[in-house]
Amino acid sequence: MTDTGAASGPRTSTDATLRRRTPIVPQQSVAGRALIIVIAIMTFLSCLTLGAVTLVRDTAAVWQTQIAREATIQIKPDDDFDIEQALVEARDVAAGFAGVRYATIVDREATARLLEPWLGAGLDIDELPVPRLVIVTIDESAPPDFAAMRSSLQAAVENVSLDDHRNWVDRLITMARTTVTIGLAVLVLMLSATIMTVVFATRGAMAGNEPVIEVLHFVGAESRFIAAEFRRHFLWIGLQGAAVGGLAAVIVFVGFGWWSSMNLATPEADQATALFGNFAIGATGYAGVVIVLAIVAALTAATSHATVVSRLNQIEIGRTDHG
Repeated sequence: MTDTGAASGPRTSTDATLRRRTPIVPQQSVAGRALIIVIAIMTFLSCLTLGAVTLVRDTAAVWQTQIAREATIQIKPDDDFDIEQALVEARDVAAGFAGVRYATIVDREATARLLEPWLGAGLDIDELPVPRLVIVTIDESAPPDFAAMRSSLQAAVENVSLDDHRNWVDRLITMARTTVTIGLAVLVLMLSATIMTVVFATRGAMAGNEPVIEVLHFVGAESRFIAAEFRRHFLWIGLQGAAVGGLAAVIVFVGFGWWSSMNLATPEADQATALFGNFAIGATGYAGVVIVLAIVAALTAATSHATVVSRLNQIEIGRTDHG
């Protein structure tokens, strides 16, 4: 009895080792590592595209809000009248209209700062025929009658013009929509390229393991079992590649946000901030990165599953034809 018990122990250990399931697709291979790199690159570019689209969309929304809240009165200088007095008169006329919250004259120092990125520091605006501005802040819920305001200004002040920014708003909306559409199209192309890459990688993996797959299929292994093995393998590859690419994209976003926040003391930085904010994509952008990661991993698994099922169906059809 003792000998039997002693002999049964090693057999049990060996049986457990033999019963340990060996994956059909090798976990580590050169093709697998190359596919991880390709998916990481595709995910990185996709996340950058999505981040740029988010940045443009959010910035355009801020521009639209700011432009809709303001109008601009411009007075061109002339030797025949006092421009400072003309600015005061234009401000008073605009402020008297219903729907105007307040009107503010852009002083000499502020005007020089606006021109500094192009004309340099220390600019004397009296030496150049620089138009002067009055910023009119309006009530968005009940805007004033701009036509009547324009007529009153032209009657009271010479060389004056009123810009209610409606043309700029229309152009801005068109530009933002076009940019978003192009970005989404690029994103779709990148995801399509990822799908095709996974298809070729799956076919390569099947070609390397086709004898094993055929044996399993012929001895009765179900197609969904074999497909599940491939799906699990490529899902893991997709998750690894997507995580690497997404992390790299997040690092780039954080780096740009930090860089823009550290370079806000120059006129050039002021202009860049006015155009693009602080290069921060916000919570929506980061949520989009997570969604892209999930989409890439899911597409990788689904593509490999469909490819394997199609190949198994071809094997079954060939077997039937030969039979």
